[in-house]
Amino acid sequence: MAEKQVKVFSTPTCPWCKRAKQFLDINGVKYTDLNVAEDKAAREEMINRTHQMAVPTVMIDTDFVIGYNEKTLKEKLELKT
Repeated sequence: MAEKQVKVFSTPTCPWCKRAKQFLDINGVKYTDLNVAEDKAAREEMINRTHQMAVPTVMIDTDFVIGYNEKTLKEKLELKT
């Protein structure tokens, strides 16, 4: 199975963003963290792709998980429970 490309669109003050990244770290998932509060290009990418401004937004290949949803992240990342 090929490694999935994961991006986390987040802000530094968002507690759910921190939980999402902690979940990925605990499960050994490599990801790129994009701070949409400071990175205008990342913010525009997130809005253009999802039509939303909610964080965290986790992009897994071409799928999105809006908000922190551990069950959905596990499913999309094909993690064992």
